[in-house]
This record gives sequence, C-alpha cells and structure tokens, in this order.
Amino acid sequence: MTRSFLTRFAWLSIAAALATIGLKTAAYLLTDSVGLLSDAIESLVNLVGAMMALWMLTIAALPADEEHAYGHGKAEYFSSGVEGTLIVIAAISIAAAAVTRLLHPRPLEQIGLGLAVSVAASGINLGVALVLLRAARKHTSITLKANAHHLLTDVWTSVGVLVGVGIVALTGWQRLDPIVALIVAANIVWTGSRIIKESVSGLMDSALPPEELKAVRDILNKFGQSGIQYHDLRTRRAGACRFVSLHVLVPGDWTVHRGHELVEKIEEQICEALPDAEVITHLESLDDPASWADTTQKHKGQHTQQC
Repeated sequence: MTRSFLTRFAWLSIAAALATIGLKTAAYLLTDSVGLLSDAIESLVNLVGAMMALWMLTIAALPADEEHAYGHGKAEYFSSGVEGTLIVIAAISIAAAAVTRLLHPRPLEQIGLGLAVSVAASGINLGVALVLLRAARKHTSITLKANAHHLLTDVWTSVGVLVGVGIVALTGWQRLDPIVALIVAANIVWTGSRIIKESVSGLMDSALPPEELKAVRDILNKFGQSGIQYHDLRTRRAGACRFVSLHVLVPGDWTVHRGHELVEKIEEQICEALPDAEVITHLESLDDPASWADTTQKHKGQHTQQC
C-alpha cells in the first residue's frame, strides 16, 4: 500500500511553521524578549524540518524497484535524523543569544501583547503536533513522530518562555528572561539527541522492539508444540516496514507440499500480528545436521511472504 498520503501531514506542518514564525517574530519585535526570539528561531527550524519531512515522505512512498528491492522506507530515518540535528543547532543559537542577553540585560516592552501573540502561535503548534502524533502512531511513521515531538518541544519552549516573561513583568528581574531561554535550550538539546539516537538505530537495522519479537516467538512456539522447530530468527525495521527471517525445521519425511503449507501458515500469522511485515522463511529438515547452519553460511530453500 502506498504511503504517499502521509505527505499531507507534512504540508500541514509547513503551514503551521509559516504561521508561527510570523506570530513569534511579531511577539519578539513587540517585547524585545530573547526568550521569545528563541521561540521564533525554533519555529524557523520547524519549517526546515517540515520541508525535509515532505521530501523524505515522498521518497519513502516510492515502490520497490530493481535498485531498491526492499523499498525506500529508510528515507524516513534521514528526515528524523536531520530534524534532530536541526533541533540541536537551534538550541545552540538560542543559548548564544541568551548568554549575550544575560551579560547585557535589557528591559522588555509591550509584554501583554507579545505574550498574547505567542500564545496564539503555541496553540497552532499544539493542535498540529497532536494531529501528527496520532498519524505517526497509526501509520508507524518515524518522520511524523519526529516532527510531532519537535512541535511539542516548541510548545513546551513557549510555555517556559511565557512563564519567564510573565515573571519578569511581575518582578522586574531582567536576567530571568535569558535564564529561561538557557533552560529551554537544554531541553531542546535533550529532545534533539533522542530523535537522532532513534534515527541512527533505524539506519543500523536494529531488531524489532521486545513486544513485537515476543509476538513472533509466541506464534513460532505455538507451532513448536507439534514438533516443528526454528532457529536463526532475525528482525529489522525500515520505516514502517518490518522484516522477519527465520529457519523452519520439519521432519525429513515431509513432502515439499506439506512443508510449504506450514510456512505459509507461519508467515500468515506473523503478518497478522505485525502489519506491513515481510517474512522470509528457510525450510529445512530436522534430520539433517547441516540444517542448523545459519543464513551467513547458506541461502537455500528460502521462501518469502510479503504482507
């Protein structure tokens, strides 16, 4: 099934980024708050991240071809990795601006109006982030997940900045504004680092998460009760696609037809448990000692089922 429809969520993120850039820039110009400036800078990063997400989602939706037999799903990891990097870069920029203002504090202006504009921008980000997060969970998209968490980080950034600017307005302590900006920058670095780590994990073909592996093993163990055995179970993920491969060992006196029917049942049940999975089974004889060799030593009798 094509996933090209996911690009509409990227377009939604782009529209939100453009709107919030305008609102937050206006808020900064009204108040001269470095905290609100940090907020505006992060929204600019949101725009770049959303454009990258659109590009990678478009590539990831392309069907498999001769040069990309397993599809283009890993393109999503590039998007989330770039977005995580941009988040960290934005945090560094925010910290630099905050340190300068910390050393040379300046009074804030038109705080009430500036805060009102920033609240409106945060509302847009929150609404779009929740839509993206829901779509990411439903369609297993790391790109939309990274974009959603980036927007949620933006929302928490705005909340921190609004609190800081509000306290400045009440207390007159000008240095609190850049201090809040530094705290915001630290939080952004943590979020960006987490997104980068998840992206690298996907590019490195990490195994499926424990709960999904358990689902696969439960299915295989059920078949094992009838004397069937398996080994060399390997899993990985590329975007929304899951890949499962294993050796299935059956009695040596079974016919090819009977063995084929068995692996068809195994593949079907794994696909039901793990949607968008491709299952590769390697049918072998229990009576042959060589059957216990792994896939690095031989590639014969292989059967593939794509869900």
